[in-house]
Amino acid sequence: MTIDIVSLGERPDLAPLLDEDFDGAWPQFMLWDPMGAVYYNVAHDLYPEFVFAAVDSAEPGRAVARAYAVPLRWTEPELPDGGWDRVIQRAAITRLTGTTPNIVSAIEICIRPDRRAAGLSALMLAAMRQAVAELGYDTLVAPVRPSGKHTRPELPMTAYAAQVREDGLPVDPWLRVHVQAGGRIERVATRSMMISGTLAEWRSWTGLPFDASGPVLVPGALVPVHCDVAHDHAVYVEPNVWVRHRL
Repeated sequence: MTIDIVSLGERPDLAPLLDEDFDGAWPQFMLWDPMGAVYYNVAHDLYPEFVFAAVDSAEPGRAVARAYAVPLRWTEPELPDGGWDRVIQRAAITRLTGTTPNIVSAIEICIRPDRRAAGLSALMLAAMRQAVAELGYDTLVAPVRPSGKHTRPELPMTAYAAQVREDGLPVDPWLRVHVQAGGRIERVATRSMMISGTLAEWRSWTGLPFDASGPVLVPGALVPVHCDVAHDHAVYVEPNVWVRHRL
C-alpha cells in the first residue's frame, strides 16, 4: 500500500474525490450543524492548502481519507468552550476582516469507512502537522471528537477524556493518536457543536420516535440529545476535547 497525501493547493483536481465514497462516515444528524456550511461551502476555494486528500496507489481515482483545517486569529489565553463551531466562526471573521491568522485548527480527519483501523488517521494527522508547519505556523489545535465516546454517552466528557491506560496514554483511540503525535490535551470544549431541529427532523435523521421529553440516546452521539415534545424541538450539544500541537 502506497498512500499519497496531498493538499488541494497541490492537486485541485482531487476535490471531487472528497465528496465520493464517504457516505456513512458520520452520523446523519451531524451533517446539520449550521456552522458546518460556513466552512465547507468555501473550503475548497478559499483554503485549498488546508484541505487534504489521501489516495492509495492500488485504488486510483478514489480517496481513502480526507482532512480539513482552517487558519484563524486566536489570542485569548484559553481555547474556547465553543470548540468546532467557534473556530469556524472565528476563521470566517479572520478572513472577512483581513486579520492575519496565527494558528490553524483541524476541522475534520475522516477515513473512508471501509479503510478504517489501518493506521490512516495517524498518517493524516502527521501530514496535516507537517503541512501546517511548512506554511509557517507553530501551532495546530484540534477540537477532537473522541472515537470511543459514543459507547459511553452518559459519562461526562471530562471524566471520559481523563481515562488513561497503564502506559499513561488515553484510553480513547483517537485521543491516543493525537497524544502519540505530540499533542497535549488542554481542556474540554463543552459546547463544541450544537445541532437543533424539530422532532420531525430528528426522526428523519435518526429513525427514532422522539415522542417523549427528556434525554434520548442516539447512535453515534457522544452525549444524549435533549428532547422537548411540548415545544417540538430537540437539541444536541456535543462536547469535544481540545488538543494543542506545538510544531
